[in-house]
Amino acid sequence: MKLKFTKMHGAGNDFVVIDATKDAFNLSKQKISKLSNRQLGIGFDQLLVVGSSTIKHADFSYRIFNADGGEVNQCGNGARCFVTFVHDKKLTSKHEIVVETRSGIIRPKLQDDGSVSVNMGPPIFDPVEIPILGISKNDKYALLIDGRQFEFGAVSMGNPHAVILAEKIDVAPVKTMGKLLENNEMFPERVNVNFMGVRSRQKVDLRVWERGAGETLSCGTGACASVVYGIKIGLLDSPCKVLTKGGELTIAWNGDGADVYLSGPVQSVFEGEIEIGGDT
Repeated sequence: MKLKFTKMHGAGNDFVVIDATKDAFNLSKQKISKLSNRQLGIGFDQLLVVGSSTIKHADFSYRIFNADGGEVNQCGNGARCFVTFVHDKKLTSKHEIVVETRSGIIRPKLQDDGSVSVNMGPPIFDPVEIPILGISKNDKYALLIDGRQFEFGAVSMGNPHAVILAEKIDVAPVKTMGKLLENNEMFPERVNVNFMGVRSRQKVDLRVWERGAGETLSCGTGACASVVYGIKIGLLDSPCKVLTKGGELTIAWNGDGADVYLSGPVQSVFEGEIEIGGDT
């Protein structure tokens, strides 16, 4: 069996996108993990599946699988690639589409200059909904790991994020502490860990350890969560530019109750076809 795919990236956050609007998607977690291998498979941070929606007024459904094969609720950079893909494949002529995800409806919009913006909906700060165990709602939380205390903010953008302020972003312990925090029992659904360095009130540096993928060159929901947290505690203003290893994103948020807007570039890299066997 051959699988047709498109390789894309949004500010370096890379994806394999599959059209499942006509054929059912049935790859197992193990098979997805094999395809994500950068030496033995295609290589990607996330696999995106474009499907039909049963919800009235929704144009498509959107499923997201991390490199380890686990399915997640949301991916901002993926949503931006999503709308570019459905246009390139002539699955729609609409510039703004309505997309069903596991965490609700999103509306990615293709701009005239080729960039894409997405209304990501309002952020969630309630620990019960994020979710985080054993704490009451606050602006900052603390966690002791290997004898070192980490202070972090917590936000959900359809997926859980911990935000840590880092004075020196280049030497932030992304790979070591990111993995430990991701799998801490405090986070029953694991957590994405964002290390943010503040340059000014409207510009930050960001490195993200994504659950199930490791450090990625960019993370759309991570950029949203980090800027939202910075605005909430009085460090940042909207709109705010986020500089990642893969490129620049812009986040806008007008405060409590308002939706978060994510915008940035999208690039289609290549089309491909790969032979896949059984799911063992």
